Amino acid sequence: MRTMIKASIPVEAGNAGIANGDLPAVIQGFTQSAKPEAAYFTAIDGRRTMIAVFDLASPSDIPRIAEPFFMKLNATVEFSPCMNADDLAKGLAALG
Repeated sequence: MRTMIKASIPVEAGNAGIANGDLPAVIQGFTQSAKPEAAYFTAIDGRRTMIAVFDLASPSDIPRIAEPFFMKLNATVEFSPCMNADDLAKGLAALG
Protein backbone atom coordinates (compact mmCIF):
# COMPACT_ATOMS: atom_id res chain seq x y z
CA MET A 1 0.00 0.00 0.00
CA ARG A 2 1.29 3.44 -0.90
CA THR A 3 2.12 5.03 2.45
CA MET A 4 3.43 8.37 3.61
CA ILE A 5 5.81 8.48 6.56
CA LYS A 6 6.54 11.65 8.47
CA ALA A 7 9.45 11.48 10.90
CA SER A 8 10.19 14.57 13.01
CA ILE A 9 13.40 14.74 15.04
CA PRO A 10 13.83 16.94 18.12
CA VAL A 11 16.65 19.49 17.80
CA GLU A 12 18.84 18.01 20.54
CA ALA A 13 18.52 14.44 19.23
CA GLY A 14 19.14 15.67 15.68
CA ASN A 15 22.27 17.56 16.73
CA ALA A 16 23.57 14.45 18.50
CA GLY A 17 22.60 12.29 15.50
CA ILE A 18 24.61 14.48 13.17
CA ALA A 19 27.60 14.49 15.52
CA ASN A 20 27.62 10.69 16.03
CA GLY A 21 26.50 9.71 12.52
CA ASP A 22 23.14 8.23 13.52
CA LEU A 23 21.00 10.72 11.59
CA PRO A 24 22.46 10.05 8.13
CA ALA A 25 22.70 6.31 8.90
CA VAL A 26 19.00 6.08 9.83
CA ILE A 27 17.95 8.04 6.74
CA GLN A 28 20.19 5.94 4.50
CA GLY A 29 18.91 2.73 6.06
CA PHE A 30 15.31 3.80 5.46
CA THR A 31 15.91 4.82 1.83
CA GLN A 32 17.82 1.61 1.05
CA SER A 33 15.22 -0.69 2.59
CA ALA A 34 11.95 1.13 1.79
CA LYS A 35 13.02 2.49 -1.61
CA PRO A 36 10.66 5.49 -1.43
CA GLU A 37 9.21 6.90 -4.63
CA ALA A 38 9.83 10.35 -3.11
CA ALA A 39 11.56 11.67 0.00
CA TYR A 40 11.71 15.27 1.18
CA PHE A 41 13.54 16.88 4.06
CA THR A 42 12.40 20.09 5.72
CA ALA A 43 11.82 21.78 9.07
CA ILE A 44 8.31 21.60 10.54
CA ASP A 45 7.56 23.21 13.90
CA GLY A 46 11.29 23.71 14.42
CA ARG A 47 12.14 20.02 13.99
CA ARG A 48 14.14 18.31 11.27
CA THR A 49 11.51 16.37 9.34
CA MET A 50 11.48 13.73 6.64
CA ILE A 51 8.37 13.10 4.57
CA ALA A 52 8.54 10.14 2.22
CA VAL A 53 6.15 8.04 0.15
CA PHE A 54 6.86 4.34 -0.20
CA ASP A 55 5.14 0.98 -0.65
CA LEU A 56 4.31 -0.58 2.73
CA ALA A 57 4.12 -4.26 1.83
CA SER A 58 2.74 -5.35 5.21
CA PRO A 59 1.77 -3.67 8.50
CA SER A 60 4.32 -5.98 10.11
CA ASP A 61 7.01 -3.86 8.40
CA ILE A 62 6.10 -0.83 10.52
CA PRO A 63 8.37 -1.71 13.49
CA ARG A 64 11.34 -2.40 11.20
CA ILE A 65 10.87 1.00 9.56
CA ALA A 66 9.91 3.09 12.60
CA GLU A 67 12.13 1.74 15.38
CA PRO A 68 15.44 3.19 14.10
CA PHE A 69 13.82 6.64 14.05
CA PHE A 70 12.47 6.13 17.59
CA MET A 71 15.52 4.50 19.12
CA LYS A 72 18.36 6.44 17.51
CA LEU A 73 16.75 9.85 16.91
CA ASN A 74 13.93 10.15 19.46
CA ALA A 75 11.67 10.98 16.50
CA THR A 76 7.92 11.12 16.30
CA VAL A 77 6.77 8.93 13.42
CA GLU A 78 3.45 8.94 11.60
CA PHE A 79 2.25 6.60 8.85
CA SER A 80 -0.67 7.49 6.56
CA PRO A 81 -2.06 5.65 3.54
CA CYS A 82 -1.97 7.97 0.54
CA MET A 83 -2.81 8.12 -3.17
CA ASN A 84 -1.35 9.57 -6.31
CA ALA A 85 -3.56 11.16 -8.98
CA ASP A 86 -4.10 7.84 -10.78
CA ASP A 87 -5.22 6.16 -7.53
CA LEU A 88 -7.63 9.01 -6.83
CA ALA A 89 -9.12 8.83 -10.34
CA LYS A 90 -9.59 5.06 -10.01
CA GLY A 91 -11.23 5.47 -6.62
CA LEU A 92 -13.56 8.21 -7.81
CA ALA A 93 -14.52 6.18 -10.88
CA ALA A 94 -15.49 3.29 -8.61
CA LEU A 95 -18.06 5.52 -6.90
CA GLY A 96 -20.27 5.13 -9.94
